[in-house]
Amino acid sequence: MPEPPIIPDEREGDLLGFELRHNPDLAVFLAGNQFMAAPHILKAFAAERPDLARIYCETLPPGLELRQILAGSAVFRGETLTVRPDFYAPVSQKGVDAVVQAGLADRDACKPYVHNRIVLLVPAGNLKHITGPADLAREGVRVSQPDAAIEDIGIHIRAMYEKAGGPALAARILEDKVRAGETYVTTVHHRETPQRLLDGEADVGPVWATEAAHARARGLALEMVDPGPELDMHEVVAYMACPLRGGGNPGGGLAFARFLRSATAREIYSRFGFIPA
Repeated sequence: MPEPPIIPDEREGDLLGFELRHNPDLAVFLAGNQFMAAPHILKAFAAERPDLARIYCETLPPGLELRQILAGSAVFRGETLTVRPDFYAPVSQKGVDAVVQAGLADRDACKPYVHNRIVLLVPAGNLKHITGPADLAREGVRVSQPDAAIEDIGIHIRAMYEKAGGPALAARILEDKVRAGETYVTTVHHRETPQRLLDGEADVGPVWATEAAHARARGLALEMVDPGPELDMHEVVAYMACPLRGGGNPGGGLAFARFLRSATAREIYSRFGFIPA
């Protein structure tokens, strides 16, 4: 069995209902970039299913959550978390394949419920004059980049780089500039990248369009650079709703998966810029 992953100490904000971790009615693992919508989704679901109102929810990178699922636990601030999710929402086929191969989910039961697209986030003023993915390869441009091993967006970002400039562009940003210290690889991208940009530690970071919209809504000194429909990967990005076996309430996981495709959930996700499936 894999080693339990370590959840960074400062990520308590991504462990919703933490006080319920020992005996929740329902445990769900959502892709972390849904953090702005998650409280509204959970509240609406609990209103419809008061018998499942005590919900433990993680909004961490899908790859980190997957490691936790396969290991059966994770470590947070020295405590071993043994909660087993009833629902998992990866943003790549890799995550679906992993839980299916582990015997924890049925492939036919894992269905898309929202879509998203990739944009570039820069500090206000865009002093490095970033216009598209190719600019991230320039010397002197500091990139905040998710780790594709734990962040599903990282898989789609590599594909965007390759679409924009072939394998050479991807290698330049993800290998050469990592070694040179000009590409910083994050652990919890949706939290770290906006902060690094605000702190002057990065010049650009590829993010989900919903994260850029959330930053603007908060009035943060950040701007979005749209790479356009040819490169934003909107045609392939799908968030998958996977009810799981092995948790405390697999029936609840199935109910939650159905809810995410309901009119109520679609309205909530649309409000935050997601594109309902």
